[in-house]
Amino acid sequence: MSASWKSLAQLDAAVSECRACPRLVQWREEVARTKRAAFADQTYWGRPVPGFGPDDASLAIVGLAPAAHGANRTGRMFTGDRSGDVLYQALYDVGLASQPTATHRDDGLTLRGTRITAPVHCAPPANKPTPGERDTCRHWLADELALLRPTLKVVLVLGAFGWQALLPVLADAGWTIPRPKPKFGHDVRVTLQGPTPLHLLGCYHVSQQNTFTGTLTPAMLRSVLSEAASLAGLP
Repeated sequence: MSASWKSLAQLDAAVSECRACPRLVQWREEVARTKRAAFADQTYWGRPVPGFGPDDASLAIVGLAPAAHGANRTGRMFTGDRSGDVLYQALYDVGLASQPTATHRDDGLTLRGTRITAPVHCAPPANKPTPGERDTCRHWLADELALLRPTLKVVLVLGAFGWQALLPVLADAGWTIPRPKPKFGHDVRVTLQGPTPLHLLGCYHVSQQNTFTGTLTPAMLRSVLSEAASLAGLP
């Protein structure tokens, strides 16, 4: 962990100023300038999106990357798009969010014992970061998990991209990754040994493709979140 980060607030401020990936910088800022017609009167965030949630979280949820007209507009993970609508409703249903909707950074939403983050903090074209962009952004995730380590008990990963990005970060942080490496799947659960036991859970991503086709239903999402909350000691 970088010695300069004394708190998640400091880390989040640094994340929001990152300009390390030229393609992502160009895309996120172009989207913020041109906007979607429905949001033409709004000022887009247009910067890297930091994690969201308390600094003593026992449950971390790892997604993919901000959406161009969601978090890239609102400045908060999974806020302002349909994926977020599904996720925050489910978090509210199982008692981890203070309200079922997430519309903007100042809407009053808080999370209980839960931190939401991503392996890539900038909105990528076509929602597809390159491997190089993933690796360049990796140190932010490593530092965030290091700051959460004293209380972290569970990591719930939304989608295969986040799963693949997270495993080497956990290995570098001292957790033992089984060999062969555990494969991503919905409702997969692995307990990692390391500084403290860490429960790693998989869940299909809350993308529109998955939720519209029924690949991930609200009941499936609530079930995985409930299991994660229980393992994290969040009744």
